[in-house]
Amino acid sequence: MTSPLATPPSSTLEGLDGLVREPFSRRSFVMTSLITGFTLATTTVLAQAIKTDATGLVAGDVQIPTSDGNMPGYRAMPEGNGPFPLVIVIEEIFGVHEYIKDTCRRLAKLGYCAVAPELYARQGDLTKMTDVQQIVSQVISKKPDAELVSDLDASVAWAVKDSKADGNRLAVTGFCRGGRATWLYAAHNPKIKAAVAWYGPLGGNRSDIQPKTAADVAGALQAPVLGLYGAADTGIPVADVEKQRDTARAAGKTVEIVIYPDTPHAFHADYRPSYRKEAAEDGWKRMLAWFKQYGV
Repeated sequence: MTSPLATPPSSTLEGLDGLVREPFSRRSFVMTSLITGFTLATTTVLAQAIKTDATGLVAGDVQIPTSDGNMPGYRAMPEGNGPFPLVIVIEEIFGVHEYIKDTCRRLAKLGYCAVAPELYARQGDLTKMTDVQQIVSQVISKKPDAELVSDLDASVAWAVKDSKADGNRLAVTGFCRGGRATWLYAAHNPKIKAAVAWYGPLGGNRSDIQPKTAADVAGALQAPVLGLYGAADTGIPVADVEKQRDTARAAGKTVEIVIYPDTPHAFHADYRPSYRKEAAEDGWKRMLAWFKQYGV
């Protein structure tokens, strides 16, 4: 079994100049451990939140080596020898809290090694933040995209080396901001076999450290992408979602988009009022089928 490339050859980055740019500034890790329970940034945690036990699993917090220190994360995988197909799970803006951990356990119950890195551990301590605008302005907007994809590369490399994961059966999925990261990572890492973006923002502001939107990389995808979106998502217009699909397909890329009628943003987040059971369950089935279709 060969390990995924830590840094794809330059030829794979065609059309992505500005997204992967070295060197980026190194910082110490502010967060050294994950959130316990659910994020403090939501005032209501609903009883409908799904709870998946760890029976038959190896599951818990981990430390993922990066070029400038250890990044906290969460891993869940079946007991046994493996190797297991690998799914990188990319968090919402709220950190790797119980919802993201449970998502990893759900995947592990199905035979996957699921790893969720805390990508914002350098930018701020999400274990203490309660204000969404503070999280966006002080943490999310401060994360360089070059650092983000480097951290995802490190997570893949660690999982292959230390977690019985098969780097040749690699998928990525992400929620909200993690959906945006899913699009970017699918344009970065040629080892990805399948990607699923749950309501990931496609547009937004560009900056020196975040120079590309998800829409900007639609024609540079290196993996088949399934996008799951809500028609009632006030922050992501349906027209933008359809344009993303059309742009990718015009460039010869494999993209499928599902738009759920009368469905808001964050419809998979079962701990929040935005949860829509039917759409969430349908999206989950489609995600698993997408993984299987493309060899993960």
